[in-house]
Amino acid sequence: MRTELKPTRLDRVFSRLDREPERPAHIDVPVMTRHRVVLFGSTLAFYVAIVWAVVITSWLVRLDWQIMFFRPYQQWQQIHAFLDYYVVLGQRGPTAVMVAAWLGWRSWRQHTLRPMLALGVSLLLLNITVGAAKIGMGRLGPHYATEIGSNEMWLGGDIFPSGHTANAVVTWGILAYLASTPRARRWLSALSAVISLGVGLTTVYLGTHWLSDVLLGWAAGLLIMLALPWFEPLIARAEAWLFSLRDSWRDRRTAPVPATAPTPTAVGTAPLRAPGEEPATVRETGVAARAAHPPIVPLHLAPGPHLSRSERAPVTPTGSRRPPHADRVAHNATSARPLAGG
Repeated sequence: MRTELKPTRLDRVFSRLDREPERPAHIDVPVMTRHRVVLFGSTLAFYVAIVWAVVITSWLVRLDWQIMFFRPYQQWQQIHAFLDYYVVLGQRGPTAVMVAAWLGWRSWRQHTLRPMLALGVSLLLLNITVGAAKIGMGRLGPHYATEIGSNEMWLGGDIFPSGHTANAVVTWGILAYLASTPRARRWLSALSAVISLGVGLTTVYLGTHWLSDVLLGWAAGLLIMLALPWFEPLIARAEAWLFSLRDSWRDRRTAPVPATAPTPTAVGTAPLRAPGEEPATVRETGVAARAAHPPIVPLHLAPGPHLSRSERAPVTPTGSRRPPHADRVAHNATSARPLAGG
């Protein structure tokens, strides 16, 4: 007999994912080609050059100070309100939620977890690399600068590289990375580049970042996007493991349940016992415990030769508290009273 459980919402999701996937027959997974390796090396060299230019307080630092003294937010005040909202496209929380919603819908339609796993890997790399660089270099922002003309490095800040710019490159660039066709990938790549550079320049306009912060943040995000093909085998293994875990969990939930209870003579089952009777293991444990610790017997109940009731000597009381009555008759004697009715 097989008992059918009432399908839950999660079961309906799994059944929907088990249908024929609505996706192209072949999805092009990016690989680490020679062209991509060259771009990765060039971007890494640009990253190192920006850091070195700031460390030695080169012309780039002087340009940072000139832009800061120019105060763009005071020169073009009419666009200040718009850019306050536009810079949200580079914040981690709102952008991650929007992109995750889109990629989750794609995972639903295409019966694959790769879009969500790729987003998770890219954001993890972003937090590790950019976060470590921010803490390691500790540069202060324009609003907290202490000395005019200095690079403001290793003073406890956390703005170098620009997190808004790097996050915009990764969050919107992942849409281009996961595009199904080359044409969509080109258009989405151009769109993500425009959004990320616009977010970076907006932070310079608002005075929260130096220009060199934006350049380094753009390079940091691009390095993550170029390195993602190296993590594709890990993403594939994680997807296969998650699907196998889902299948095993679903098989356990829908396992058949036996209709009748096992008989007492079956192998591995316990024998039946009367109501209120202790199990055999409990009785054996109690017997062993009583054998190991015999009970204490009072002296008047000590073992010895016992006689039957007929062999015991009659015991009479040494004295009675009642006075003797001569006219009492024994219980087994006949009554001397006359019969009624004469």
